[in-house]
Amino acid sequence: MEDSGISSLIASLENRDRLSAEEKAALEALNWRFRDFPRGTEIIRDRSRPAESCLIVQGFAVRAGYLRSGQRQLTALLVPGDFADLHGLLLKVMDHSVIALTDCRIGFVDHAALRRLSADHPHLWRLFTLLLTIDASIQRTWLVSIGRRNPASHLAHLICETHLRLFSVGRARPDEFELPIGQADLADLLGLSVVHTNRTLQELRAQNLVRWRGGTVHLPDRKALAALAEFDPIYLHLDPERR
Repeated sequence: MEDSGISSLIASLENRDRLSAEEKAALEALNWRFRDFPRGTEIIRDRSRPAESCLIVQGFAVRAGYLRSGQRQLTALLVPGDFADLHGLLLKVMDHSVIALTDCRIGFVDHAALRRLSADHPHLWRLFTLLLTIDASIQRTWLVSIGRRNPASHLAHLICETHLRLFSVGRARPDEFELPIGQADLADLLGLSVVHTNRTLQELRAQNLVRWRGGTVHLPDRKALAALAEFDPIYLHLDPERR
């Protein structure tokens, strides 16, 4: 079948455990429904009760929380192979929005199909549950970044994380990756002002740690960038183990 993004999901799962041919076929056989979303549009609405879960196929999306004033905090960056709302199957009511950060292609699969999958393929369902726990692990790490890392270290950490997550599903090269977003969105990911974000990015550029041009992020010295970030990828759980 034409690559619809299932390859990134399979790669994400195979980074953590071995999938059988039957399990891969079961993933491909799910009743996927695909839809394109332009940059900035809402994929999932806060307080909605979705009957489907959605997979990022192409592009980048974010989870977003809003204050009554309209100010927002982007609480997660979602890359190809990530489920945006697998937890919606259990929570029923969404407590945040999911927004297309860039133009996105999204794969939807209904909750009834996921419940059947959980009954027919318990090992595969354990891996889906693992993705939910990794979401929580990433959130804890982001909380440490917002609360304790200085802006340069925080930005360096976000860049290291995004590069590794993309590289692990075949969506990045060893020393560069695509992240076509503006500084306003980057500021909302970091919890900084646009001015402070620009200043921080210039600091990394001055140290020749990052070159960000036309949506392409070049990493001239990944080791030095990781050292500045104190980046330890253990929280991404990319070592394959039997689950």
